Amino acid sequence: MQESVDTDEPATAKAEPTRHAQKSEPVVERGRVSVWHRQLNRYAFGGLTVALVFLWFSATPSLLPRDPFFQGLVAGASAAIGYGVGVFLTWLARYLVSREDPWPRPPRWAWLTLGVVALAGTAFMIYWFAQWQNEVRDLMGVDRLPWTAYLEVAVFTALVFILLMTIGQLWGAGVRRLSRWLGRYVPPRISGVVGAAVIILLTVFILNGVIVDKGMSALNASFAAANNETKADSVPPTSPLRSGGPGSLVTWDSLGREGRVIISKGPTQAELEQFNGTPALEPIRVYAGLDSSDSIRERADLVARELERTGGLQRAVVAVGSSTGSGWVNKATLDSLEYMYNGDTAIASMQYSYLPSWLSFLVDKERARQAGQALFEAISERVQALPEAERPKLVVFGESLGSFGGEAAFGTIPDIAARTDGALFSGPTFNNSLWQDTTNQRDPGTPQVLPVYDNGATVRFIADPSDLSTPTAAWEGSRIVYLQHASDPITWWSPRLMLNKPEWLDEPPGRDVLDAMTWMPFVTFLQVSADMAVSTGVPDGHGHDYLSAIPYAWGQILQPPGWTDAKTEALLPLLSRD
Repeated sequence: MQESVDTDEPATAKAEPTRHAQKSEPVVERGRVSVWHRQLNRYAFGGLTVALVFLWFSATPSLLPRDPFFQGLVAGASAAIGYGVGVFLTWLARYLVSREDPWPRPPRWAWLTLGVVALAGTAFMIYWFAQWQNEVRDLMGVDRLPWTAYLEVAVFTALVFILLMTIGQLWGAGVRRLSRWLGRYVPPRISGVVGAAVIILLTVFILNGVIVDKGMSALNASFAAANNETKADSVPPTSPLRSGGPGSLVTWDSLGREGRVIISKGPTQAELEQFNGTPALEPIRVYAGLDSSDSIRERADLVARELERTGGLQRAVVAVGSSTGSGWVNKATLDSLEYMYNGDTAIASMQYSYLPSWLSFLVDKERARQAGQALFEAISERVQALPEAERPKLVVFGESLGSFGGEAAFGTIPDIAARTDGALFSGPTFNNSLWQDTTNQRDPGTPQVLPVYDNGATVRFIADPSDLSTPTAAWEGSRIVYLQHASDPITWWSPRLMLNKPEWLDEPPGRDVLDAMTWMPFVTFLQVSADMAVSTGVPDGHGHDYLSAIPYAWGQILQPPGWTDAKTEALLPLLSRD
């Protein structure tokens, strides 16, 4: 009897640990555990496989050059997203085949194969990344990256990946712990689904209800504080022809940071006379900041009354400019008009948000639309009230989100032509409805990146000044120009990029876009989204940086008396965006 017990106990003792080892212990080789295998098994094989593919995708050609830090950020984040996708797909496959026990861990040869593929594939992708980086940098006149930059990319990628993986593993541990606890009371599948759902809902609540709300409050407070700052070269005007100056209906402090820059800068009367060689007028600039009035319509009316107060309606040109989120306006757009008309101009704009353009693009589109519409209507009403012979030329302009606001007062291109004497919209966004409609209705055979609409009779699309003469047909009446670069991600980004190949990638590439750039589902969307973050970090004439083509466009839109291309060339060194 005793022998029987002695015999059975070792068998039982061996059986239980063996069954447990199948679930939790790594591979045992020659009596000892492989250390490297134990470390690798902390990660999901399927997750790392998909992470590798996503890492390679992050190195595919895109619109703009990237520095090592930014590429490392993009690559590390892409790999982390890929890991999460791979883990989910692995779990889903096991769930669908109704397998409760863990799947066998990948053998050593599988890890070795993955390692070889990873090294070879990543080496090839780094080579390819370097090639397209060199090509796009040559196209845009940017210095090539040194070879050490690619080592920096690898380091930044690893750091970002490890950081995001750590966060993800902590999140996954929370799901597993909750599922195990629920498993005491409900079947395993139910506990797994409920546990994951609870953690996801909790994550969404924390992100949306805490991080986003608190983050937006912090951003608003931060940008509101920045709005109250004054740049060192912004000084209160002493002229009554500027908002915030003597007799103004708005105070200097209420203009906001960007408003104070607009009001305090620009060519002086003496500089205009020196450039043009004839007596000049002092240019008029009026502006209302967020603190100038409580509502958009009140602010627009305030700007219009400022125009009346300063005598702006008696100038040769009244220009209505829609700003970006923070109130920013491209100074080259303003200065060009003032030099062309030797100061016989009045420029009006206003602020509708504290937020920078990229954030306003996400949360302030409606306010941008309302502001653009209210400002134009308030000023147009006063212009139309004048006798026809005494009315100034009325033009509208805007850049980026400002172009979206600038379009807002109009229903069609003919509507702009009928109610204005010209328009200049730079760097339009996918939200610009008139831009979208005109592009979609372009003349057959013309490219999306540089379309021709109605044979160029009213509106023309340009990437540089030479495009103003395309097509060669007559350009009569009010002239409208869309200034856009083929490499501008702000213009070409759209949610449709996720699943739909855009026409601009199905036609010969633009002048500064690589032939190697192709469309891939989701990948192109993510790449162009990443490009948006560095869209202004490129030279003029590329990306979202607009400067030298602006005076040429104004010259063709308004055809100022006595103005020539030679004068435009002489003006260019005097212009800047800020």
